[in-house]
Amino acid sequence: MTHRTTITLDDEAYRFLNDIAANNRSAYINALLKQERKNFLKQALIKANQEEAVDPDYQEELKVWESTLSDGLPND
Repeated sequence: MTHRTTITLDDEAYRFLNDIAANNRSAYINALLKQERKNFLKQALIKANQEEAVDPDYQEELKVWESTLSDGLPND
């Protein structure tokens, strides 16, 4: 599914878009937004991991679950 939208660009951004995107500005903007979404999600994951690393309750829970890693199997 696709959607149409209207955006406003300053002259410099518009010239750059026309120069770099050739005949398919929509595809170029879509690619930029997809990459930015990846970057946003990556940063959100990093932030969540950093918060978990300093959360004493979470760290204690990890220690409890760590005993289940081998499911009672011997380490060979």
